[in-house]
Amino acid sequence: MATTEILLVEHINNLGSEGDVVKVRPGFARNYLLPQKKAVPLNHANKKRLDSLKVARAARETDELQKSQEIATKLKDTKIAVAVKTGAGGKLFGSVTVHHILEKLSEKGFTFDKKHITSFSPIKALGISKISISLHKEVEAEVEVEVVSENPIEESE
Repeated sequence: MATTEILLVEHINNLGSEGDVVKVRPGFARNYLLPQKKAVPLNHANKKRLDSLKVARAARETDELQKSQEIATKLKDTKIAVAVKTGAGGKLFGSVTVHHILEKLSEKGFTFDKKHITSFSPIKALGISKISISLHKEVEAEVEVEVVSENPIEESE
């Protein structure tokens, strides 16, 4: 397979960050990265840009880390309650999924994707659970989720 070496000018998911020299297929470079100005061909003149790109990368990464730590401190005190329908003995109809939790977090002013919630399995019982939210590769926050019944619990016979 033929590959082309290019210098990335900005961060591209699953490929690299600014200042990285990566090998990609020629068509990907020619049809997407170069016209979108996300990369430049690797030549002697562009190698000089490498230092400035690495400085910009370090600044972006420290800024992202700082923002993630600020969000983590806000999330530390956050508790959410999810009301669900229950049957006899407090048995849940269905379960509490990631979408329920993301919806409640968005009501509190936090916007996350499904990919931010790590190692989560649906909650199938009433009570308090802790979920882990990955904000950055170095920052994780825990949120307390309380699953409550929206109707009175009837005792099973």
